[in-house]
Amino acid sequence: MSATIYDFSTTSLEGKPVSFKDFQGKVMLIVNTASQCGMTPQYQGLQSLYDQYLDRGLVVFGFPCNQFGSQEPGSASDIQSFCQTRYGVTFPMSEKIEVNGGNAHPLYKYLVEAKPGMLGLKDIKWNFTKFLIDKQGNVVKRYAPTDTPEKIAKDIEGLLA
Repeated sequence: MSATIYDFSTTSLEGKPVSFKDFQGKVMLIVNTASQCGMTPQYQGLQSLYDQYLDRGLVVFGFPCNQFGSQEPGSASDIQSFCQTRYGVTFPMSEKIEVNGGNAHPLYKYLVEAKPGMLGLKDIKWNFTKFLIDKQGNVVKRYAPTDTPEKIAKDIEGLLA
């Protein structure tokens, strides 16, 4: 796999281009999100991690996705309004993407190749699957949707040290 995380880009919820080159030297937590999921309250924990570790070099990056039970049906402005009003989200968010299948965002194709799930499966199984990226751009860990942001804090601390 010759690509690195820094070879990818996306479009923000505000419609602006975002290059992952801008995050070189930072620890990243990349998460596929949804506003109408049983795990949606994880936004609060993700924002807490972002607030706690931002000054030490953590970037949390959300990727809204409507592929799981149609739990992210809204427009970009609906998603942004929901996240900010309900959970005070200030971390960067991508436009709505697909994470599985032929139309999967290239970043997600890269992430699942780098860190397959259980039994080597390459699909994302549900909303709030998380990928932890070190300061050198390596995908170091994949977390299940049920792994709470609080549970990931110790791994983030280790990479920030």
